[in-house]
Amino acid sequence: MDLSKYSHQELRSMYKKLLLPRVIEERMLISLRQGKISKWFSSWGQEGISVGCALAMDEEEYILTMHRNLGVFTTREIPLNRLFSQFQGKLNGFTKGRDRSFHFGTQEFKIVGMISHLGSQMGVADGIALANKLKKNNKACLVFTGDGGASEGDFHEAVNVAAVWQLPVIMIVENNQWGLSTPSAEQFRMKSFADKGIGYGIDAVSIDGNNFLEVYETVKYWAEEIRENPRPVLIECNTFRVRGHEEASGTAYYPDGLIAQWEEKDPILRFQNELVEAKVLSKQDIADWLHEMETHVMQQLDEAIAEPKITPNVQTELQDMYAPFDNQKIQPTQLGNRELRFVDAISEALKMAMDQHPNLVLMGQDIAKYGGVFKITDGFLDTYGKDRVRNTPLCEAAIVGSALGLSISGYKSMVEMQFSDFVTEGFNQIVNNLAKAHYRWAQNADVVVRMPTGAGVAAGPYHSQSTEAWFTHTPGLKVVYPATPEDAKGLLLQSFADPNPVMFFEHKKLYRSLKSAVPESYYTIPFGKARLHKEGEDLTIVTYGLGVHMALETLAKHPQIQADLIDLRTLVPWDQETVLKSVQKTGKAIVLHEDVGIGGFGGEIAAYIAQNAFEDLDAPVMRSASLDTAVPFDADLEKQFLPDKDFEQKLLQLWKY
Repeated sequence: MDLSKYSHQELRSMYKKLLLPRVIEERMLISLRQGKISKWFSSWGQEGISVGCALAMDEEEYILTMHRNLGVFTTREIPLNRLFSQFQGKLNGFTKGRDRSFHFGTQEFKIVGMISHLGSQMGVADGIALANKLKKNNKACLVFTGDGGASEGDFHEAVNVAAVWQLPVIMIVENNQWGLSTPSAEQFRMKSFADKGIGYGIDAVSIDGNNFLEVYETVKYWAEEIRENPRPVLIECNTFRVRGHEEASGTAYYPDGLIAQWEEKDPILRFQNELVEAKVLSKQDIADWLHEMETHVMQQLDEAIAEPKITPNVQTELQDMYAPFDNQKIQPTQLGNRELRFVDAISEALKMAMDQHPNLVLMGQDIAKYGGVFKITDGFLDTYGKDRVRNTPLCEAAIVGSALGLSISGYKSMVEMQFSDFVTEGFNQIVNNLAKAHYRWAQNADVVVRMPTGAGVAAGPYHSQSTEAWFTHTPGLKVVYPATPEDAKGLLLQSFADPNPVMFFEHKKLYRSLKSAVPESYYTIPFGKARLHKEGEDLTIVTYGLGVHMALETLAKHPQIQADLIDLRTLVPWDQETVLKSVQKTGKAIVLHEDVGIGGFGGEIAAYIAQNAFEDLDAPVMRSASLDTAVPFDADLEKQFLPDKDFEQKLLQLWKY
């Protein structure tokens, strides 16, 4: 190590930063044995990476952390009592007891913590880096992943997106040689993670992660480089995990002598010995600082232990799933005298949202010059520019993660799934990152995911599925499913006004087959407010999406049936009050949707009616859904699959009951 470029004061300060996480580690291991914390992921032996990276980045630049980055949190000077409260699940922690250890973020200290699904923070870093690039603020961001997590698809997608978009992000691979009990030789074949940079066309280097100054200087160099000339860089930091993956798993799987071999390369002792030899530190300095730190750590830990346990409150838990939003209706100022197709109403709403929200970024495959496969964004590139209308690689996970990163940095975003079926590639980011961000650390995910959905267009099993029930089951998401052009426009504009993640379903069959009068001006439709398409005394039909038009056609064939036809419009939240009031009036109910019957959202509606209107019912609650099969390609098979005939039969049966 070349110490000559630093003053003694700088070196002593660096050493104290490096020492503190080790002192905390020692205390946490004791606390674990005493039952004061429930779990511990040790960074013992890897402190040089976390501290070196944190010191090299500006305080206002985001760092996205993993299990073994305690040194980032301490170097960013998070109050230790809050950190310890987090470890113990206390209210003073960052997640109000809702998540553990380092699974949290904090805007105050510009740290974004991981979720348990390794690699998913990489896409989020892309979004933060994209925001920096759009703001032209000359800032970088840094994200950690491990050697094991670098095998995940999220890693590869995120690196590719960063390369294609030339994003100012530093990707640190902490190569500690083992993924829990699996050695590197059983995880990958290349010799160095720096080799991966070649495949993505980016800069990549491999360094000694146990050489604290090498980490600091390398990261500092690249941070300065990419602030001025935005582009990604991958830095492999070679190190070793001295303790178990988490403390309970132990290290019995390590070969004899391996730990002792790496203990000789301990980053703290190496730096300490260099400083002592250079007479920057004395043994008395070390002893004094250790005593001072141990006293402070114990005092802060005692404070956290003394804090009361959380008093559970149901209302608080429910409210905190979502960021606050004034779900109000905005009336149109111009009704106009024109009809729009469903597809055109969506496009018009997108344009108005882009004008209403200058911080809105659209992302999706082929949405720029090509205008999207359904031509909804045709012409947007010329109007709004490539910064705000962005073609993406086929990297759904990284793009949804980027959407969260944009939100963290104060942007709104839309992600267009080319077909709702393809959302499976980004499923984890939606249900575990977007949906839980506000509940976990009060970070809203201001993201709309547009989902062209549904059958009836002979597109087969991978372009025709009804996927809404995948998301109605996930708290933290809002699920919107309009059936008419005027509702599509108003609900989409409300989706962009709402700071929470919205899954917005658009039925492909309705895109060009359906027209209706759509107000010309800006307006919004509140979530959770159903629409009554028909009124009658005989029975209640509850449906949404294409089901509304199936029901209208069936009722036209049977004018003797006078029904309340309720279009839910939104599934989360859904209008329980309107449904219950109608069923109490008619005494009969049938729930219709295009989705398959098993696990379909109609089961939730039917259960609610049965539980809350049982004494008002004159017949069993009925359900009509598509066959419990995949969606077939052949037109006749598809007709058989869809619930039109089933609904007609059950409607007549219920009417006659």
